[in-house]
Amino acid sequence: MSIDDFQRMRSLNNWPILLLRVYTGVFFAYYGFRKIVGGTFADGMTGFLNSREDMVGWYRVIVDAVVLPMQSLFAFLVAYGELALGMALIIGLATRYAAFCGAFMVLNFWFAKGQGVLDSQNHDVIWFVILIVLGSLHAGRVMSVDQKLVKRFRFLA
Repeated sequence: MSIDDFQRMRSLNNWPILLLRVYTGVFFAYYGFRKIVGGTFADGMTGFLNSREDMVGWYRVIVDAVVLPMQSLFAFLVAYGELALGMALIIGLATRYAAFCGAFMVLNFWFAKGQGVLDSQNHDVIWFVILIVLGSLHAGRVMSVDQKLVKRFRFLA
């Protein structure tokens, strides 16, 4: 896709992409911020991970060996990762990269819960698909910082 094609695609008929991008951003920024100001997320995360008996088998090994021994680091990464993902999606900065990193984060949540794809309680699969769609559709081409910076930073196209 050329830069000119990228610029032409910012018409108003792309408003559903903008709406989905901003709503998803608000959702993740809100919950990331709540984890940060709540102050007890690290303990809650540890309790949650220890209580999951239906966690994906190979993922349990990673959680026990890596995540739980460094609970403070991973709690920080999750909380600030959600906040950064949300802010990036809201303003449209490095949108494609933010969406794919967010999809990776949500995939980890999904593995930790051990729920099936069609499980009625599995909201992670919905967020995973939304973030993959936002990254694939170049959601940053509509009313975003990416749109303003694309000529200088071609990797944003």
